[in-house]
Amino acid sequence: MIKKIFYGWWIVLACSLIGFYMGGAIFYGFTAFFEPIREEFGWSYTQISFAASLRGLEMGIFAPLVGFLVDRFGSRTLIFWGTITVGFGLILLSRTQSLAMFYGSFLLIAFGAGGCAMVVTMAAVANWFHKNVGIALGVMASGVGASGLMVPLIVQLIDVSGWRTTLIILGLGMWIMGIPLSFIIRNRPEQYGYLPDGISPSDRMPHLENQHTGVKGVEIGFKEALKKRSFLYLIIVDAIRMMIVAAVVIHVMPYLSSLGLPRVTAGLVAGAIPLSSIIGRFGFGWLGDVFDKKYVMAWTFCIISLGMLAFCYVQVIWIAFVFLLLFSPGYGGGIVLRGAILREYFGRNSFGKMIGITMGSASIGGIIGPTLAGWAFDTFGSYHLIWLVFCGLSSLAIYLALKIKRDIGSETT
Repeated sequence: MIKKIFYGWWIVLACSLIGFYMGGAIFYGFTAFFEPIREEFGWSYTQISFAASLRGLEMGIFAPLVGFLVDRFGSRTLIFWGTITVGFGLILLSRTQSLAMFYGSFLLIAFGAGGCAMVVTMAAVANWFHKNVGIALGVMASGVGASGLMVPLIVQLIDVSGWRTTLIILGLGMWIMGIPLSFIIRNRPEQYGYLPDGISPSDRMPHLENQHTGVKGVEIGFKEALKKRSFLYLIIVDAIRMMIVAAVVIHVMPYLSSLGLPRVTAGLVAGAIPLSSIIGRFGFGWLGDVFDKKYVMAWTFCIISLGMLAFCYVQVIWIAFVFLLLFSPGYGGGIVLRGAILREYFGRNSFGKMIGITMGSASIGGIIGPTLAGWAFDTFGSYHLIWLVFCGLSSLAIYLALKIKRDIGSETT
């Protein structure tokens, strides 16, 4: 008799596909719109970068609120309404006639994205897994990485149909894909006769034992978690990662164009960034299930730092490959480990709230990074200095990641 697939993996697949489209349409793909919009309106790099940063508010002001809502109402409802709102936002963005309308469209997109971004999908997956949470989050996050496949297609669509028509197509696609997938999501396995990982209730005690240390599952209340230094360190580490990643993702095509690379080549590199991050999302997710997650996270920042150093000299083609092989797996692994550390060190009862606070704080970095990179180019005519600054910040993140500790005293029995 063929063993039935645990339903949690269908949730992982649905969240992965949602992440794929969201990542391509409103995060990684925006770099392709940067230059056409600048050519039409004449806005500065700083003005456009700030608008793109507003999209990151789904992980900012909205993220803590979304974290509370997902714990209260579940992931399915938020994803359903989020996809509808994002679709409207993309279509509104296609009608932009002024900078104020440009900013307003991004705020609407950010509001909708809050309902179907990583805060919600990570909470949905974390509720269904414990022992295999690292690999489950890795598979889910790999969908976002695969969204790099959309970037060359978006570049081609813009070149053929214009940036406005492309945004309308992306908005309609958001509805076509996102709405049906939202109905696959379920909130907690206990409602369907399972425990996390598909374990039956009779196997509850073995399931709760940590496979590495033999200790019981950890459950720390939300208010108690806010007092933990380890939670603060994780927040700062994620803010640094998001600052660097958002700056690189938004500015990669303008940066490569400033070095004289053709637009098609720059688009391929931009698409390769999330694609090559899949290595880290899978690989570091698996390593986090085998080794202490904080040490694995520290290693992700080691290779991010080396990748940023290579990015400074990416005009040499083989250096571009070095950058992609270091930077992308590093940041991809960090995305997975953030949720895995929260799940293992603090539990799942308040996971939505904690991931919301973490990603909300990280979004401050996500707003500062691209805007600072745009300002650096407007001021100095080069990105070189800001990339070196980000390289140094990665080293600080390594130190803070190593200071994250498990609170043994809060383990459940």
